[in-house]
Amino acid sequence: MTKYGPNEADANSGSTYTAEFLRVKGLAERGVANAQHSLGFMYFNGQGVTQSYELAVIWYRQAAQSGLEHAQYNLGVMYQKGQGVEQNFEEAAAWYRKAAEQGYAAAQYNLGWLYAKGQGVPNDTQEAMHWFSRAAEQGDAGAQNNLGMMYDTGKGVPQDFKQAIFWYRKAAEQGYARAQFNLGLRYDNGQGVPQDVGQALSWYRKAADQGYAPAQFNLGLRFDKGDGIAQDSQKAILWYRRAAEQDHASSQFNLGLIYDNGQGVPRDEQKALDWYRKAAEQGHAAAQNNLGLRYDHGQGVEQDYEQAQFWYRKAAEQGFPGAQYHLGLLYDAGHGVVIDHQEAIFWYRKAADQGHLRAQFDLGLRYETGRGVPRDYRKAMGWYRRAAEQDYAAAQYALGLLFDNDEGPQPDVMQANHWYGKAAEQGHTQAQFALGLRYDNGQGVPRNYEQAHHWYLQAASQGHARAQFNLGLMYLTGQGVRADVSQAWMWLTMAERAGFNAALRYLKTAAGRMDPSQLAQARARMEVLPG
Repeated sequence: MTKYGPNEADANSGSTYTAEFLRVKGLAERGVANAQHSLGFMYFNGQGVTQSYELAVIWYRQAAQSGLEHAQYNLGVMYQKGQGVEQNFEEAAAWYRKAAEQGYAAAQYNLGWLYAKGQGVPNDTQEAMHWFSRAAEQGDAGAQNNLGMMYDTGKGVPQDFKQAIFWYRKAAEQGYARAQFNLGLRYDNGQGVPQDVGQALSWYRKAADQGYAPAQFNLGLRFDKGDGIAQDSQKAILWYRRAAEQDHASSQFNLGLIYDNGQGVPRDEQKALDWYRKAAEQGHAAAQNNLGLRYDHGQGVEQDYEQAQFWYRKAAEQGFPGAQYHLGLLYDAGHGVVIDHQEAIFWYRKAADQGHLRAQFDLGLRYETGRGVPRDYRKAMGWYRRAAEQDYAAAQYALGLLFDNDEGPQPDVMQANHWYGKAAEQGHTQAQFALGLRYDNGQGVPRNYEQAHHWYLQAASQGHARAQFNLGLMYLTGQGVRADVSQAWMWLTMAERAGFNAALRYLKTAAGRMDPSQLAQARARMEVLPG
């Protein structure tokens, strides 16, 4: 950050500077350079006279032309900020250089910044480094911090974490908050120093106590997650709030999450919404996405698809994959926008290319069904596989089905069973049933009724009617399990209630094998089952 120094001085309210102004003005008009600078300073701050940046510039210029370095510096500041003159970075650089060459540290620092940004001078990291170094060697904390950052990032010099730490520490020990924060980060990451959470927290707190928002956010995050420190929601909220009140967007977003989830505070949708909005209006993509979700689903606000589309788009254009996916859904459904399947696919692909599982799955489904794109099983397989390899169960099952399809691009029973198994282990009901069927029939695996029973039971317990029917038959016939007519009757009844009509015939068979007391007990058990 550019440093602006001597212009911004003490203005002792209530004091009168009139007599001093008249004395200084007399000396300035006689050509005394220090008096000319002081007169410029008085006009700048309105001390003893009506404030006037234009007159401040006139007197600074006279003193600067006499070679007074602090006047040259202040004139540079006026040109850089456009105060009393039209903003002109070339003029700012020229006056900073005059003061810098006389050893004026603040001018050296600001000239370094202009070279770092390419404002009024060519973008030149070597020159930036040169001027930061000269100011840093004089003890300028801002320059020391910037020098540390250049070593940290390898910008203009070979990357050197130890040198970065050296300069950060120099500035931090002078109380420079940004350097304290940067030093905390290095201890956090173990770059240039042994990793030390205690040291990281100590330096964060020093910066946070000075009001440095990123350090306050990091402290909030530590207390929020209990990372290296005892988890404490109240302290997390305290530090987040301090940063959020300085418009730190990530802190505002995290406060929104805390109120959304009721973490350490009563759940409050309105406060969550307010903090999301504050962060979203600053361009925080995740907050924009969450605000879009609120309008999309009418959560805490009246449902408004146009507002949902507005906020999703803001986040999507920043590359936020969740918002890209949800924007695609709006185009698919025509909510807040005209139905446009091609636009939906465009946004799904944007999200899918970043690894968004649902977007990858939905693209696979598009190519499998030919909805909005030419049907292409190979492309469907490709998108399903990308999601499946990230353990997305629906994609694993869909991939299994494609390998199971004799008319698909590459039928492969072994691959089908592999992907069914992956999905089944995650609790995917249809995959559990499919795997049970494979073991039941010995399709791609050795026939194994015990395994068939295991997977049917998993699916049946989740309400899969055909799994319930098959499980009932196994208990009725004693296939893979010990025959149990009561269990058979129960599972067949559940299948029939779920609408699997073929169960009725076998249900009568099971009931015919039960005595009245068995049937009464089975019915009593069924009464307490859900559904």
